[in-house]
Amino acid sequence: MIRISTIFIAICMVLVAASLGLVLYSVAGISGTESAIVALTALTFLILYNAVSMRLRDRSDVGGQIADLSRGTADLARQVAEFGRRLAAVESRIAASNSTNSDRIQSVIGEINELGGLVRQLATTVAAHEDLLAGHASAPAPAPVSRPEPETPIDLAAPFEEKPLAPPPLPQPPLRPASPTVQAAPPVQTANGRNQTQLLATLRNAVDENRIDIFLQPMVTLPQRKVRFYEAVTRLRDERDQLIAAEEFISIAEASGLIGRIDNMVMLRCVQVLRRLMVRNKDVGVFCNVAASTLGNSTTFAQCLDFLEANRALAPSLVLEFKQSTFRNLGPAETENLAALAQRGFRFSIDHVTDLRIEPRELADRGVRFIKVPAALLLDPKQASTSDIHPSDLSDLLGRFGIDLIAERIEGERAVVDLLDYDVRFGQGFLFAPPRPLRPEGASATGGASPNQAQDIQGSNGSATPSSGATSSAPPPQRITGNAALARRI
Repeated sequence: MIRISTIFIAICMVLVAASLGLVLYSVAGISGTESAIVALTALTFLILYNAVSMRLRDRSDVGGQIADLSRGTADLARQVAEFGRRLAAVESRIAASNSTNSDRIQSVIGEINELGGLVRQLATTVAAHEDLLAGHASAPAPAPVSRPEPETPIDLAAPFEEKPLAPPPLPQPPLRPASPTVQAAPPVQTANGRNQTQLLATLRNAVDENRIDIFLQPMVTLPQRKVRFYEAVTRLRDERDQLIAAEEFISIAEASGLIGRIDNMVMLRCVQVLRRLMVRNKDVGVFCNVAASTLGNSTTFAQCLDFLEANRALAPSLVLEFKQSTFRNLGPAETENLAALAQRGFRFSIDHVTDLRIEPRELADRGVRFIKVPAALLLDPKQASTSDIHPSDLSDLLGRFGIDLIAERIEGERAVVDLLDYDVRFGQGFLFAPPRPLRPEGASATGGASPNQAQDIQGSNGSATPSSGATSSAPPPQRITGNAALARRI
């Protein structure tokens, strides 16, 4: 747009030229044509003068602007050069730091590999020693010595390596049964050829006379093998004080409707044991098995729920364990009862796992925090093709949803080495310790019981009693064998 000053100057020049022509026409007596020519000539000169003067003024202004732009460009170039130098210095420092970190990582990886090799060598050595000890165990062994009563907090909270690892000395010859389960241990005798009618009568008498015993089997951390949990295993004593395994009477108990009373008794014993354990160790926990029929029976479950509600403070340490088939066949009543337990803070565990088709998100939403999988199932190469996930990735998958994987039925050191590659955190099996008996009443508070008390404790297990010279102040020394001896030597 034309500036106002330019318009004003143009108007002034026109007025000046017109005034000059008018003066010449009026005063000098020049004709109108000549006066007009003179006026136009004067206007032309004024326009040329104004244009030249404005061009000179603009040239000086443009020269000053160009000089300022040159100075700004030079300053910008210096700043860019400075930034380039600083960026080069930062890049060199980052490269040096990455090189240093890479060297440190490589050294750490090398040390970890060396430690892994040492652990494998140690496991191989322990396995070889175990094989040697197993070979020597075939010879007639001396009468087993007495063990401290595991019911008391001192005995149960003590490290399991300090206890003899040989099976309890009941008449059961094989050191490792062909198909061991968590609820079937070597010290348990069979039903001695009883038919179902006799076994049902024995079961009713045992329940009425409170002859339900609790055996505890530890669950340890891997590879430290520190006791973290105990599983309560149920045993029944008949009229002759012979033990009957749970797998022999559990089906009859469910069919006859006695399983609810048995679960209530076992739950009571688990709470008593847990209270004694927590006196010494607040981090210990107890796994208590619950039958599917108990979960689905409204009357029996109401009694269990009232009892658990009264002991709600123990919910973080009392884990209720169900079979995998129970969770897969939950009905509306079972689902509602399970949710009631979860709302009260109780956590659940799944055992008797037969396949690895597991939905961790669904289980975690229902309150499952532990899954026990047999070691043979985890290490079976066929499971990689039949399941949705490779067994080596199962622990990480469950860990994302807050579920811990427990490998059960571990019987050899080689299995432990393979399970460490699968990142399994907990283990359970006869390799670490078999289920040990727990007397509900009359047990000594310490391992140093009197001779008569020791005889009472060992009488139900068929073990030899200590010598008559043993007193409470000087208990007889215990012989540590098997893996415990190797662990003590290491």
